[in-house]
Amino acid sequence: MNSKGIQTTAIHGGETPDAETRASSPNIVMSSTFVVDRPVSFSVNNMDDETPYVYTRWSNPTTRQLETKLCLLEHAEQCIAFASGMAASSAILLSQLHRGDHLVVSNTNYPGIAEITRNLLPANGIEVTSVNTSRLESLEQAMRQNTRVVWIETPSNPLLRLTDIAGAARIAHASGAILAVDSTFASPVATRPLDLGADLVMHSLTKYIGGHGDALGGAILGSNMMISRLRERGAMHYGAAISPFNAWLIMRGAATLPLRMRVHQENALAVAQYLENHEAVEIVRYPGLESHPQHDLATRQMENFSGMIAFRTRQPRRVAENLMKQLEVIHYAVSLGHHRSLVFFMETQDLVQSSFKLTGAELKEYEEVAGEGIFRLSVGLEDSRDLVADLDRAL
Repeated sequence: MNSKGIQTTAIHGGETPDAETRASSPNIVMSSTFVVDRPVSFSVNNMDDETPYVYTRWSNPTTRQLETKLCLLEHAEQCIAFASGMAASSAILLSQLHRGDHLVVSNTNYPGIAEITRNLLPANGIEVTSVNTSRLESLEQAMRQNTRVVWIETPSNPLLRLTDIAGAARIAHASGAILAVDSTFASPVATRPLDLGADLVMHSLTKYIGGHGDALGGAILGSNMMISRLRERGAMHYGAAISPFNAWLIMRGAATLPLRMRVHQENALAVAQYLENHEAVEIVRYPGLESHPQHDLATRQMENFSGMIAFRTRQPRRVAENLMKQLEVIHYAVSLGHHRSLVFFMETQDLVQSSFKLTGAELKEYEEVAGEGIFRLSVGLEDSRDLVADLDRAL
């Protein structure tokens, strides 16, 4: 499949007709255990590529098909699927970092990761420095001799900041650290971080790759060596195995990922242009707009601008109430990357106090864009004119 186009890969990657029944669609293997016909170790420490299926927490045929498809889409050697994006992210951080190590992380990113890196890791003796990784000079200044991991999210949640992946990889590797990229907002259709020098890429499969808002999942992808190290602790011992049924749902969703991303981008650009010209809207951030501060980087690093928009309005709390009550097509709900459009108000005070812990110049910089709060809009696959009409009525 390596020589095939991305649409063909998304549909056929990791899948073959069932050997016995010749079923065209993948089976769902829901068994938790498997009958073995030769001696195998009872310890996951002794597993290798030749070990047969033994127990679904260790490996499962349906899950393996999903992992293979994701490898082909991300140009990765190996993949581990997890029960959620948070499980995958935690597996990277808790497996790669130990007491006395140092982590450099983006100062605005997914709140769940922000809270782990600001609270849990320091409580366990791991030093953490958060910086605006969209500025490579700030990232370089944050590096130390004991830096083991650089964690970036591009585009970032919720401000849609971009980080130069190739530049971040050079800085991380020069200090002997690895670069891990949360590429959930982009998807493999937009960006393939491993091709740009990253060591690990993480996806919340719940979002664009699954695409339908009906299955939780996460994945880590990288080289055989990197994933082998992660598999023992991050997958086996922490126990965050994905359900085979969810793996099957996400695999089905991934088949249409390239087609969906094309419409996500088309709709998002139309909605972003509408918002940019609305008198109630003060700021719009969308990588596909020339007004985005890093539009040039977006055109170099992203093959698709995705469907995520951040925008700020006057009287944002009142607007949020209007959106809750008046929207008919767009759902006022958390999450993103679904076929239906979703919007949610991200209040600055709440995020800064509970998740980002920003102060001083970093807080001022965040507030320059977000003000009292910013709206995160995940543009879905509906007709763009219906989305614009829905927003226009509420705004």
